[in-house]
Amino acid sequence: MASTPTFRDRVLARLLPFGPVRARAMFGGYGLYLDGTMFALIAADRLYFKVDDGNRPEFAAAGSRPFTYRGRDRPIEMSYREVPGAVLDEPPWLADWAAKAYRAAVAAKAGRSMKRRKARL
Repeated sequence: MASTPTFRDRVLARLLPFGPVRARAMFGGYGLYLDGTMFALIAADRLYFKVDDGNRPEFAAAGSRPFTYRGRDRPIEMSYREVPGAVLDEPPWLADWAAKAYRAAVAAKAGRSMKRRKARL
């Protein structure tokens, strides 16, 4: 099921306290970016934030499910977790969770850059 522009716009409005987030269409959903870094995605009208060891426990405690998609022969789990409804409904709380997701995305991006540099050596 594709995501709707109405849900996308609702999420973007609620993220205004966090910063100038932009949405880019992708695979029937949207990638959410701040300063060129994707830190969230919208799929099937659900919001998912990037997770790492720093913020994953909060998502686990809230019972959040991982974002998965169907691969060729099995489901693929990505490092994004669904944002709980209670968080989505509270913009200040949502901004705090978004900041942690952004930090996770920046750290992951930096880690990929280091791996690429080492591979070239």
